[in-house]
Amino acid sequence: MIEAEKIESNFNKHLAIIKNYIKSPRKEEVLGMVKAYADEYVMAPASTKSWYHNAFAGGYVDHVNRVVEYAIKQLNLYKDMQGTVDFTEEELVFAALFHDLGKLGYPSKPNYLVQTDKWRQDKLAEKYTNNSDLDFMLIQDRSLFILQTFGIKVNFKEYLAIRTHDGVFDDANKPYFFSYQESSRIKSNIVHILHSADYLASKVEYDLWKKQGGDSTPKVTKQRTNSGKTVKSSPNLVNLVKNM
Repeated sequence: MIEAEKIESNFNKHLAIIKNYIKSPRKEEVLGMVKAYADEYVMAPASTKSWYHNAFAGGYVDHVNRVVEYAIKQLNLYKDMQGTVDFTEEELVFAALFHDLGKLGYPSKPNYLVQTDKWRQDKLAEKYTNNSDLDFMLIQDRSLFILQTFGIKVNFKEYLAIRTHDGVFDDANKPYFFSYQESSRIKSNIVHILHSADYLASKVEYDLWKKQGGDSTPKVTKQRTNSGKTVKSSPNLVNLVKNM
């Protein structure tokens, strides 16, 4: 969990990344999309279960910012190790910014809802649940669909990086990563840089959760305890988007 002040600073950092790395006219289209989501963009978690990663209000933006930072560091390390860089910094940051966009769902129709089932909260560590009103889509597919819904152009390298960012952890990506001849291998290293950044950022978030006392052991008490620290959306946080 993070406090309201951290949610606000994370979102301001997120906007700064967009403004610094994404060129016009796509920049204005992206900012328009962010504004269309209002507080959903600011408050969304990054996953459903506490032991996954960033399953708390504001967890989505916190995760995406970390992936962007990791991706840039991975890019510089790759250069230092004499790897071939065949993509631009804007392409990498764009893909990092929106690799998990599908986790937001749609404006006024979020992908994640607060879990209200006490048994699932206590036994499965579920903080959120998937919105059953949404048609099923893989997160990466919904991410790309949302971008085209808002008329935001995605080039081939960005598309491929977003589509395969989960690497071999997603069986749907195996045809991209398991090739039997050199000519069929993925030709752009943006895919590997983004996947590495996303994986390591998620691992760091798990480590932070553990350091902060994270524990997914099923609760045995019948009465659920409440710390009273639940972060809720507030007019100030909502206005971050509406008045940007």
